[in-house]
Amino acid sequence: MKKSFIDTIVGIFVVIGIVCIGYLTIKLGKMEVIGHKHYNVSARFQSISGLTPGAHIEMAGVKIGAVDSVSFDVERKVAVVNMKIHKGVTLSEDAIASVKTSGLIGDKYIKLSPGSSDVILKDGDTIYETESAIDIEDLVSKYIFSDE
Repeated sequence: MKKSFIDTIVGIFVVIGIVCIGYLTIKLGKMEVIGHKHYNVSARFQSISGLTPGAHIEMAGVKIGAVDSVSFDVERKVAVVNMKIHKGVTLSEDAIASVKTSGLIGDKYIKLSPGSSDVILKDGDTIYETESAIDIEDLVSKYIFSDE
């Protein structure tokens, strides 16, 4: 009787430990299993050189989301960026999405500038006003090889 009671207690502690490890794995991995705390919007850019999934999305210097995926639209010959935006943040239909660099040679991120329209973007909508990334190599080569 005493041995089965101890085995039961040990089993309960093992199950609690496994549940705790699973919870920490999900939280530290920033996975979303229960409930969605974001909505998805997309934007099309002529160039996103260096932008990768997981990059920050900022507005007014505050992180408001992350890049979910990056793909290429074969018909339009543009890059399509799918973004996850926190639910509490509303974007108007005339918001501007720009690809920026943090620092001189730092990571790429997307900066969103708020618009003034009363129409709010919903899950699955598209941001049409975009500014592509500035290519430092092109700027340097234009400066070096200019005829002046």
